[in-house]
Amino acid sequence: MTSTFEPTESLGGRIVVITGGTGAIGLASARRLAQLGARCVLIYNSESPESAAAKAAALPGSGHLTFKAQITDSASLQAVAQQVADQCGVVHILINSAGYTKAVPAADLDALSDELIDDILKVNFRGVIATIRAFMPLLKKSEDGLIVNISSIAGFTGTGSNLAYVAAKASIDVVGDALAKAFAPHVRVISVSPGVVDSGFVPGRGADFNEKAAATIPLRRIGTVDDVAAVVQACATTMRYVTGTRIVVDGGRHL
Repeated sequence: MTSTFEPTESLGGRIVVITGGTGAIGLASARRLAQLGARCVLIYNSESPESAAAKAAALPGSGHLTFKAQITDSASLQAVAQQVADQCGVVHILINSAGYTKAVPAADLDALSDELIDDILKVNFRGVIATIRAFMPLLKKSEDGLIVNISSIAGFTGTGSNLAYVAAKASIDVVGDALAKAFAPHVRVISVSPGVVDSGFVPGRGADFNEKAAATIPLRRIGTVDDVAAVVQACATTMRYVTGTRIVVDGGRHL
């Protein structure tokens, strides 16, 4: 039976798959959703299995899983999806928080090489679509699925770590809208768009950058990973009559 999309305070029995699940935003989101009863599947790439397992074990609740996969490798994603199907049977929430970027000034077109453009788009656009493709059958099976794409205000401001990253996030936002329409009412799709977040995501950006950025933000501080995770939680609980849109969590930086 199709959901009526009423708000809920519990995620008991819900299966949540998170790419970049052991990273800053992914793990913060897992903590919040697990606290509400969700069982989390953390997909990771760049760390050891032991480290990933320890992070999953530290989450509230029990039964959390970890799988290693590259989002640029569709075969590995399909293999993980099959394992999730075997062990969980269904997926209710997919959070795409895996990503990659490199700081390149917008005016430095020579530094934005063809190879870097391809790499940025491969991870931040193609990888997200490949992940959605792999898990969509399990999301549809739930008949009350949710996809949250961790995007960026770069996707609509044109200002970000580099122009390829801007393009990738803009693409995810627009394609997310298309998917929201295509798979309604069984799967909702929402972009969550942070501004500057204190996460170490952009190599080379540290305290000095953060302090300068904070001074320009109307709410006078940069974001935390938990600011973003709180919005992800809201998408899954109180904001259930929402799909095909972007939720900005940037303290007003885009203004």
